[in-house]
Amino acid sequence: RTPAAPRRAWRRRAPAWFLVPALVLYGFVVVVPSAQGTVFAFTDWDGLNPTRNFVGLENFREMLDDPVARQALRQTLIIAVAVTIIQNAIGLALAMGVHSRIKSRNVLRVLLFAPAVMTPVVTAALWKYMLAPEGAVNGLIAAIGPDSWQQNWLGDPTLALWSVIGVIVWQFSGYSMVIFLAGLQGIPREVHEAAAVDGATGWRRFRHVDLPLLAPAMTINLMLSIIGGLKLFDQVWVMTAGGPGTATETLSTLIYKNAFQFNEFGYSVAPAIVLTVFVAVISSGQYRVLRRREEVTR
Repeated sequence: RTPAAPRRAWRRRAPAWFLVPALVLYGFVVVVPSAQGTVFAFTDWDGLNPTRNFVGLENFREMLDDPVARQALRQTLIIAVAVTIIQNAIGLALAMGVHSRIKSRNVLRVLLFAPAVMTPVVTAALWKYMLAPEGAVNGLIAAIGPDSWQQNWLGDPTLALWSVIGVIVWQFSGYSMVIFLAGLQGIPREVHEAAAVDGATGWRRFRHVDLPLLAPAMTINLMLSIIGGLKLFDQVWVMTAGGPGTATETLSTLIYKNAFQFNEFGYSVAPAIVLTVFVAVISSGQYRVLRRREEVTR
């Protein structure tokens, strides 16, 4: 019996050893470059010259004094909040619609989810041409409405940011729909039958039965949306490259420009660190609030 105890202990510890290759790869690809990049934030390295000087917190002070950086931070937050609210509201509405007993619900699920599987760069490129002054959107407006409704959607500073937000919502509302739909399908039929017996129908049943039981799905969707909105890059870069002017500049596009266009690699890491901290703080705070809400609704 004595040799059996170490053997059982080894069997319990053995699965942990399978994590070692993945952890080594993760450390080599993510942890080490991130730590090295953090060091560069305190230097004036241009990304090419082998010499670099330690400048302390100068890059962070410059970022706080830079109106473009402050505008990029503000617009990043606007995108994250707007996408999170609008995308999840539309996704929940679509999920409720295709969860009904309409005959075409399976076809609608496929069609509504299809944009989510497209590459963001391809989607952004298509919408860039469709939103051009002579594009399909203005062509459709000209066919059904007055010419005054036609706009320079990506060239007008007052419309460009919301045009980008609209494209993101269009692409990923179907993704949110699928998660909400999975939550709706997990609600036992007996719960709805009991609510119907108690006289709860329509809005009351949705508010007091469906919505509380969708708390886990809501947590997942809100987390994915807010994180995706904060670190958004592909769609903004392809559609506007931060323009016109700085009307759609985000922290991600600002980091890219400073690092690869202006050769200010050390300075570019400063907003990258700020973005990382923002994502970590906001996502962790949101997760705690949503998890507490889940526990209350159980």
